[in-house]
Amino acid sequence: MRIAIGADHAGYDLKCHLVTMLTSLGHTVFDLGADGTASVDYPVYCAAVARAVARGDAERGIVLGGSGQGEQMAANKVAGTRAALCNDLYTARMAREHNDANVLSLGGRIVAPALADEIVVCFLQTPYQGGRHQRRVDQLGEIGARSGDPEALDAYLDSLAPGIAARATNAQGASS
Repeated sequence: MRIAIGADHAGYDLKCHLVTMLTSLGHTVFDLGADGTASVDYPVYCAAVARAVARGDAERGIVLGGSGQGEQMAANKVAGTRAALCNDLYTARMAREHNDANVLSLGGRIVAPALADEIVVCFLQTPYQGGRHQRRVDQLGEIGARSGDPEALDAYLDSLAPGIAARATNAQGASS
């Protein structure tokens, strides 16, 4: 499998470990950086990984940082990407089976290398189930495609759940 991988300084050590592990398993790995532990901004590396996957240059992507949270958010900004933060085996399996996730995000300060190996293998080997889940994956794509046009997004959301856009608008005035 062709895998793009990228990390910031906090995920660098785990990234290097995973590159070695993945290569030893016969995968082709595209290391998109960072290239050391000097402080860098994660969005560029995560977006580059996501872009490689969305473009078809890689079949899967892996992004790493301290927690994996920001890395997942950055990757998900790229159209066609479904990045999932998976710091355990269950979420890795569900991300693939139910969400057809194509980018895995890991926290280098959270997940030890041995567990990371298991999570990555699980993520790469778990097939997407499709079926009833496809409708939801399609909805994610439609929401993303309309995200730049608030009226179109509201209309789409209302087509799925009538009145939801008005309820969200009314939430602005609700007291907590």
